[in-house]
Amino acid sequence: MTENLNKPVVYIVSDSIGDTAEFVVRAVASQFNSGQVEMRRMPFVENREQIRELFLEASKRNAIIAYTLVVPELRQAMEEEALNHKACTADILGSLMGAFSRVTCSEPRLEPGRVRLMDEKYFRRVAAVEFAVKHDDGKEPRGFNKADVVLVGISRTSKTPLSMYLAHQGLMVANLPLVPEVEPPEELFFLPPEKVIGLIIDPQQLRQIRRERIKALGLTDDANYVSVERIEEELEYARRITKKIGCTVFDVSNKAVEEVANRIIQLIRGGEKS
Repeated sequence: MTENLNKPVVYIVSDSIGDTAEFVVRAVASQFNSGQVEMRRMPFVENREQIRELFLEASKRNAIIAYTLVVPELRQAMEEEALNHKACTADILGSLMGAFSRVTCSEPRLEPGRVRLMDEKYFRRVAAVEFAVKHDDGKEPRGFNKADVVLVGISRTSKTPLSMYLAHQGLMVANLPLVPEVEPPEELFFLPPEKVIGLIIDPQQLRQIRRERIKALGLTDDANYVSVERIEEELEYARRITKKIGCTVFDVSNKAVEEVANRIIQLIRGGEKS
């Protein structure tokens, strides 16, 4: 079948994957009667020779060359070839980057693929938050093996706030309350010790935290939940469990969530050991 050389074609050129240019081209094409356009993507352009070959091909067609090039040498090559061939081109990023530079009084990073990198980080955080919610308070222990870290500790040792903070840093986090009357799920003991973090706290500080919690619920503070004996029993139980696992233990007494979370991140990512 003979190729229709008069049919409009848009060459999408990028030093990344070209998603941005294609999105813009489709949006513009939709404003015209047919909305139909042939698109040919040319991603990961690295040198002038690729650009020269592109113009030789495009010169035989009724073509537009739309490009998102951030590397200065490639942008210059594109502009020079466009002049030589009197081609129809559209610099999708250029004018906007110039505007940003003028307004912010700073220079662009000139790193291809920044949008994709930012999107990947964003979706990683979203997935991590969903994972933390799904595996909060000992739910879904079968998913522990998919976690970057599992936090264990008795009630009111900041397990959930830490889980959510770490999730917003892109870490998959589960947490499990330790209760003397309840045997931990067997999945916990199959995890590598470095994937588990134990949390302990000063008994008197914990008692005060629990008393405030009881008061907020409208209950009296003479419950076993706030007794020093009960708290000591729970802490001793937690120590036995974390010793059995062989995991790192952090004391969260008088520490902000951010401080403890940063220490956990350092440990997970191979930083300081505790």
